[in-house]
Amino acid sequence: MNSADGAAVVVGVDGSPQGLRAVRLAAVEADRRGRPLRVVHAFIWPLLRVSGAPPAGGPPGSGLRQQAHRIVGEAVDEARATVADLPVTGEIIDGGAAAVLLGESVTATVVVVGDRGLGGFTSLLVGSVAIQVAAYADCPVLVVRGADRTTGPVAVGVDGSDLSRLAVQVAAEQAAWRGTGLLAVHAYRHPVSTRPGDMQPLVHEEGALRGEEERVLAESLTGLAERHPQVPVTPQVVHARPGPALTEASRQAQLLVVGARGRGELTGLLLGSVSQSVLHHSDCPVTVVRASR
Repeated sequence: MNSADGAAVVVGVDGSPQGLRAVRLAAVEADRRGRPLRVVHAFIWPLLRVSGAPPAGGPPGSGLRQQAHRIVGEAVDEARATVADLPVTGEIIDGGAAAVLLGESVTATVVVVGDRGLGGFTSLLVGSVAIQVAAYADCPVLVVRGADRTTGPVAVGVDGSDLSRLAVQVAAEQAAWRGTGLLAVHAYRHPVSTRPGDMQPLVHEEGALRGEEERVLAESLTGLAERHPQVPVTPQVVHARPGPALTEASRQAQLLVVGARGRGELTGLLLGSVSQSVLHHSDCPVTVVRASR
């Protein structure tokens, strides 16, 4: 295991079952990458002016900070039980969960977070912490949701943008580590006119339009066979909205990889509509790529 550069896989925990699930996936991810695992717990109470010390007359080991130590200790034990001999450290950091994880992302190789933890509203499909971290992190973010599978391909959304090309690289590495194939999904819609009186695309233009979309996908996959010859690639061009198309692909995938923002989305958006859609609806864990480590 080569962990000399110190760049760890970081996982956030809060004592929830979903947090422990994130720890298990993070441990496997760290082992694949040959990196150490760093378990962090955000201790928000000082920001709210609440003491973490044991209450007067309370039993030994009581108090919010002691509870935080137990959460981290349990998570570290879970990681070591998942992957033997994995270098694991744990730390309690004062601050809100999103802020703490974003701070960790500056030096992390990847940040792993559950889609919802303690305090998450049950009606939400994905929690605010996962959304904020995916939107602002300085490294790829793995959001743990959906089903845990060890079969099926790694799926990746492709739209021809620079971020989607980076997502393809990340997805191909994941497929190589997992010993599986890559499903590259490019979804497109007919151009829609916004000017009165403009004609909509004719049916006989569908062939030409699809040919152009196939070219976009092929260009995004250029050189992949040379870099990862052991990874079989299945290109898939579908006439559909990208969000639902990728959600459908996730039903058979081990992992879904998307760029944080795609081609044609407003440049001011840190997290685009497609990546938000799959974070809410994917049937497998999702890696959101904003930068690479």
